[in-house]
Amino acid sequence: MSQNLPLVSIVTPVYNGEAYLAQCIESVLGQTYQNWEYIIVNNCSTDGTLAIAEQYAQREPRIKIHNTRQLLSAVENHNFAVGKMDPASVYCKILHADDWLFPECLERMVDVAASNGSVGIVGSYNLVGNTVRCDGLPYPGAVIPGREAGRLALLGKAYPFYSPSSTMIRADLVRARAHFYDPAKMHADVELMYELLRDQDFGFVHQVLTYIRVHEASETARSAQPLNRILWSNFDLLVRFGPVFLNEAELQSAIRAYENKYYSFLARSLWELRDRKFWRYHEDGLPSLGHPLSYARLLGHALGEAVSQPRRTIARLARGMGLAGARK
Repeated sequence: MSQNLPLVSIVTPVYNGEAYLAQCIESVLGQTYQNWEYIIVNNCSTDGTLAIAEQYAQREPRIKIHNTRQLLSAVENHNFAVGKMDPASVYCKILHADDWLFPECLERMVDVAASNGSVGIVGSYNLVGNTVRCDGLPYPGAVIPGREAGRLALLGKAYPFYSPSSTMIRADLVRARAHFYDPAKMHADVELMYELLRDQDFGFVHQVLTYIRVHEASETARSAQPLNRILWSNFDLLVRFGPVFLNEAELQSAIRAYENKYYSFLARSLWELRDRKFWRYHEDGLPSLGHPLSYARLLGHALGEAVSQPRRTIARLARGMGLAGARK
């Protein structure tokens, strides 16, 4: 019976994922939908990742292991991994090694995609730590125009593609791209969603189908948070994709709101006495978006923070000076 169902390629690029990989694999084995292949790409791991994957592959022929010849970046590893999909696969399901799927994930997502030929991406609610995410899309509709999904995301009214683990993509759309993810972009996964939503509808399952793990070893925690690259990256997405998904009034309003958010963050950082590397990142980054850093505006926000929140400002300044016992 499963032979008549569309083949789903589940893809897990992994580097040193021994802590959570077994749980990830078990969640694939526990799927109610059975016509799948599971591609695990071991990116020169130095821990027990490969041994764990091989142990499962010995028992389950649908699990296929590939090893990179040299250590790849996270984006390059994803691109390498999707290139290993079976040519017959109809859908591609990225699954990060520290995440896992609820049992009905593939079944529910395939139901939506197979029933609606215009759908290129399918998402669902996620459990991110202890919080349900990816909400905001209208219930009970299963399909929303791609441009409307992009519009809601850029306006902050819905965020239906929190993580690559949260979505399933039609395989022909993956194969049509020279690079699945753009190596030059920090949030290449989100950029991919906006690019596809120009021409593809978005399917959605109003059910929690994926668990997204939050931990300090994640790529976001290690590389993005210290400089708040996420803030810049989201502004970049708004500037580049806003003209595609928003009307002019919506775009200008969204840019004004995001600039205020950006300057409020920089003002707090000013009181925290952030180092030169931090300021150079934002001084160089904002002009590339066509919005050069205004020091007058920054000073205005910093003074506003000090007047409206004097205690928090003093606490931030104390932390920046390294004073013990400073409160948040």
